[in-house]
Amino acid sequence: MSLVLICGEKVKVLGTQKAPGSCPFCGGTVVVSDIETARHFFCLPICVKNKRSFACETCNKRLVPFV
Repeated sequence: MSLVLICGEKVKVLGTQKAPGSCPFCGGTVVVSDIETARHFFCLPICVKNKRSFACETCNKRLVPFV
């Protein structure tokens, strides 16, 4: 229990923009979000990760890009 109180994770959305293409489920527009997650230990950042998330604007499904 004390580990949960001294460790934390902060999530911040850096920006969103429209992606080319359409949703394969409903045909809506796809939105790309840049997300930064930071794990803290006593207010000191331990690990900072940047991720990119794809989601449909109309049906709110998370999408996985083909690489």
